[in-house]
Amino acid sequence: MEKITYGKYYHIYNRGTNKQNIFVDNADYKKFFNLMSVYIEPVADIYAYAAMKNHFHIAVRIKDEDEIGYLNPKYAKSEDLNKKWKTYELSDKTFERLQDLEASTLKKPKSVKMLQHFCSAYAKYFNTKHKRTGALLEHPYKRILVDNEQYLKRIILYLHNNPVKHGFCEHPIEYSWTSYLSLISIKPTKLVRKKVLGYFNSQAEFKTNHKPEDNFEDIKSLFLE
Repeated sequence: MEKITYGKYYHIYNRGTNKQNIFVDNADYKKFFNLMSVYIEPVADIYAYAAMKNHFHIAVRIKDEDEIGYLNPKYAKSEDLNKKWKTYELSDKTFERLQDLEASTLKKPKSVKMLQHFCSAYAKYFNTKHKRTGALLEHPYKRILVDNEQYLKRIILYLHNNPVKHGFCEHPIEYSWTSYLSLISIKPTKLVRKKVLGYFNSQAEFKTNHKPEDNFEDIKSLFLE
């Protein structure tokens, strides 16, 4: 498995054990995206994602070490995930007000661990809600290094076309659980929208590059299906 390196781009993916569904209703998708923000956003820029009934894909850039804030151990045992994993820059006035913490006690969250926590947190949520036991996902997660811009563009297009491929819709705009709609919207987003659209020069080009008939033969050997 490709190791996780600061500043590199990765395709992160996983699926349900024995290809079982890992999303049952809209609330599951919403919880998944909430946890993605809580666990992944502190250590990575999120470029694109797709959540299907039994699997998911996420395209990210792991932040450089100096871009990652400090994990607050004050909330290590808290059930409030937003507090537990909130990061602080040493120059942040919020951090300055944490009188009971000293810089020497703070730790930067590790990307490899945060991705594991993300998958584990979702699995725990799903099992509790749906009253099941046992492993939900096949692996902690898998990742593939995205080592050039063209590959990254193809990954983004592939993720958005995934529901088309699986017969859930005829065009990415019709499916709610990928990043496509957020990327073409003007509403606030936690995605790095400007960077993504920059790879396609304009929003119009971004849209025209999404071709439902694209079979992605050039990269399909790299994906779990």
